[in-house]
Amino acid sequence: MPATPRLDAVLETGLYVADMARARRFYETVLQLEPMFDDHRMTAYPVGPSALLLFQQGATHQTEVLPGGSIPPHRGAGGAHYAFAVAAASLDDWRSRLAAHEIDIEGEVRWPRGAVSVYFRDPDDNLLELVTPGIWANY
Repeated sequence: MPATPRLDAVLETGLYVADMARARRFYETVLQLEPMFDDHRMTAYPVGPSALLLFQQGATHQTEVLPGGSIPPHRGAGGAHYAFAVAAASLDDWRSRLAAHEIDIEGEVRWPRGAVSVYFRDPDDNLLELVTPGIWANY
């Protein structure tokens, strides 16, 4: 059996949203993300070397034919979880920012390796996490 090639990174994370305008207001206002691409079915935000993709629920159930090829159908519903890496020194500023936007912090964890996680939700009930360095051996 040939050796398994190495995976370099998670490049994209996709979330499915019920109301794209509402989701964009949240991500662009609360998290200050600026879209690098948007069309009738998705919005893409740069987050470090990765991209956060918001897909309009129901808009990706058919093959999307593009000039360079095609994207197979995919779908999902809310309730996903993902984490943003943040500097430890910025965590209090993030808590204040969430409070200023009346976003409840649902949980907080201090991990054995020293990292701290803060959990809250977006309008589609996805669980977001802000996490400081040290949670994993690779971060």
